[in-house]
Amino acid sequence: MQNGRATRAEAAREAVFTPLYKQIKQLLLQDLDRGAWKPGELIPSEQELAARFQVSQGTVRKAIDELAAENLLLRRQGKGTFVATHHEPKAQFRFLRIMPDEGAPVAAQSRFLECRRQRATADIARYLDIKAGDGVVFVRRVLSFKNEPIIVDDIWLPGSIFKGLTAERLAEYHGPLYGLFESEFGTRMIRAEERLRACPADAEIAKLLKIATSTPILLVERVSLTYGERPVELRRGFCLTEHHHYHNTLS
Repeated sequence: MQNGRATRAEAAREAVFTPLYKQIKQLLLQDLDRGAWKPGELIPSEQELAARFQVSQGTVRKAIDELAAENLLLRRQGKGTFVATHHEPKAQFRFLRIMPDEGAPVAAQSRFLECRRQRATADIARYLDIKAGDGVVFVRRVLSFKNEPIIVDDIWLPGSIFKGLTAERLAEYHGPLYGLFESEFGTRMIRAEERLRACPADAEIAKLLKIATSTPILLVERVSLTYGERPVELRRGFCLTEHHHYHNTLS
């Protein structure tokens, strides 16, 4: 009981010292997580939200400003604030960081090679915060730019969330992959953590990228998270960087 009282006391102190707009931000995140407003949907006005939460409009505005800065909400001048969606044209490069050395970035052509169900290894389970042996969906695809293969993506998804994902559905889909996850599986990727390292291309990857075995390539390992910091995707991208590079902006 003593530990329980200490935990509750700590939570109470944290609530007291958390700025009010941060508390409103958390309440809005909870609404987004439970699907109160769908991707692309208009959320209530600042005035309506202020009345609902019994706070000032300025407090709501500050909370929304942070969510917009984190690409979770989108302000449209004269129209209101909308839930951001992966279907927006400008969103396609948010999670794709491989850029051409010369010229403007172009949309990638995606070719799916595999989509099958398997059991999670201990390694995969650790990244996805599931148990070893739990079902996952494995997807392999090749991303090409101007018809040149540049990236081989190996993707693992929790089977409990992506039950209906099949090779046939992927073959007929032509939009952004995260858009499909958002629209048909109710799973929105809101941020990702990445690790980069150089590695030699093995024979299988080399064949897909049309390069010699052992050619140096860039491995980008990504864990994508949805609301509540829940991991919902592990992706390993094998990237050819002869005429491309990894680009990021730090601020």
